[in-house]
Amino acid sequence: MEEVRIDKWLWATRVFKTRSIASEACSKGRVMLKGMNAKSSKMIRVGDVVQIRKPPITYSFEVLALTDKRMGAKLVASFLKNVTTAEQYEILELSKLSGFVDRARGMGRPTKKDRRELETFSGDITSDNFDFEFDFEGED
Repeated sequence: MEEVRIDKWLWATRVFKTRSIASEACSKGRVMLKGMNAKSSKMIRVGDVVQIRKPPITYSFEVLALTDKRMGAKLVASFLKNVTTAEQYEILELSKLSGFVDRARGMGRPTKKDRRELETFSGDITSDNFDFEFDFEGED
């Protein structure tokens, strides 16, 4: 096997959950090969670097081997190499921290998970952090 469709390879290596999501990402211009947008029918070869834009960052994967059959997660490492830069992961961390402040319009109310992460980030100033002792002996 010398060439494989890019959408099949992305699905087979578990970059995307379904092949239709992989081909949709290609058609929306989120998948790039050699610096150009790749259609889902684009053929890839060993040694190509595929860039996938999943906001807020762009992941980069080097093709080590070709396949069009979905595999177990343990086998993925022999088919691709993550060559995403450290700066991209820093952007991801910053966006996780700033996600509380820049909540997109229409996202609804924060979830319990969002609240917990916000409390962890802001220092958690609640009554659980203070030692109050109540004296109820004075009651009649």
